[in-house]
Amino acid sequence: MNKKLLFATVVSALGSFLFGFDTAVISGTTSSISTYFHLTDATLGVTVSIALWGTVVGAIAVGKPGDILGRRPVLSICGALYFVSALACAFATGWHTLLIARFVGGLAIGAASVMAPMYIAEISPGRLRGRLVAVAQFNIVLGILVAFFSNYLLVGVGPDNWRWMFGVMAIPALIFFGLLFTVPESPRWLVKKLRNEEAKGVLTSVGATNVESELSEIVSSLKEEAGSGVTKLLQKKYSFAIMCAVLLAMFNQLSGINVIMYYAPMIFEKAGASTNSAMLEAVAVGVTNMIFTIIAMFFIDKFGRKTLLLIGAVGMFFALAGAALHYYDQTLFGSTGVAAFIVGFIAFFAFSQGAVIWVFLSEIFPNRVRSKGQALGSFTHWIMNAIIGLVFPIALTSLGGGSVFMFFAIMMIPFFFFVWRMMPETKGKSLEELEKIVVREG
Repeated sequence: MNKKLLFATVVSALGSFLFGFDTAVISGTTSSISTYFHLTDATLGVTVSIALWGTVVGAIAVGKPGDILGRRPVLSICGALYFVSALACAFATGWHTLLIARFVGGLAIGAASVMAPMYIAEISPGRLRGRLVAVAQFNIVLGILVAFFSNYLLVGVGPDNWRWMFGVMAIPALIFFGLLFTVPESPRWLVKKLRNEEAKGVLTSVGATNVESELSEIVSSLKEEAGSGVTKLLQKKYSFAIMCAVLLAMFNQLSGINVIMYYAPMIFEKAGASTNSAMLEAVAVGVTNMIFTIIAMFFIDKFGRKTLLLIGAVGMFFALAGAALHYYDQTLFGSTGVAAFIVGFIAFFAFSQGAVIWVFLSEIFPNRVRSKGQALGSFTHWIMNAIIGLVFPIALTSLGGGSVFMFFAIMMIPFFFFVWRMMPETKGKSLEELEKIVVREG
């Protein structure tokens, strides 16, 4: 593989690493910031979810700046926002300052979640695109793991350890920002701005085998994209694809996955673990998430999307139900029962929904409305994420862990039947074949 291409991919994927890190780092701080800022269950929910509302805004708003300024400058802005957010969180003396800082971090997450894989896809040759875009997805999982591990290492630094937990992200953010000045701009964006000679230079530097042919393909794809503006997503013929995308995104969050990512130590402490044990169990969550994400990458094209999702639905149901039963009676499975069930849930989630959702969203919509359809699926995902993150602390205190986890378990039943009876299998089908299946004319 061309060294410049690999370097550009790794650098841009740092944006996804910071996305994962910033998503999970809040989990280690919830107890300390609740004490420091005198948070109630409701205001803790606001503190955690405010970054997610920033993510919604960032993901929606990044498209136009990315087209005007370029992919690389927008990623640089994301790096600067990550850096500012990390330091502002670390030095926050008032709750509202912390909220603003977390919202700024959310803007960076949302923008990077769109722009980093887009940049990699646009700079990569077709024969390597899938593997290189997967680097960005893997880095999200790696960022989550590093955040959990960093939180564990910083538990003993004192009563203000939460400041270090937030602040440490400034280091990779600064590295990300600096390295972006050493990578090229997207050749697709350069062609869009009629800077074809620069685009040729970039394609040559990243190892394109036939520069003229790839440049011609970029020009053709931009013409097709320009002609698709009149095609609106919200039409009856696209209703089946929309339903599949929205329901999958909803069930992704109704599994409770991001509740665990944001509140893992709190969940383990509520189940009887000490602070150190809770942080270590959170690290186990991160390790499991990464291992089973890697395993799923090898099986998603072999077993198919539906098979992975069906296996995951069954496994997640029993794992979540087991966690619920542990909360109802902590003597039932022993002191480490809830940790075992949560880690089991993470394994089944990473092997199924975690690996499938973004792949499926990129496949289910026809070419002419694909970007709009993916945006709708992502919007549904982040909105559900923000709502659940907001209400979880209140629900955990008022209803108890047993009822909350049983609700998530029960949600896996309609999810199973949705996948089994309604969701189309996309494995091994061309995008043109899929269009015939999902578009319902008349």
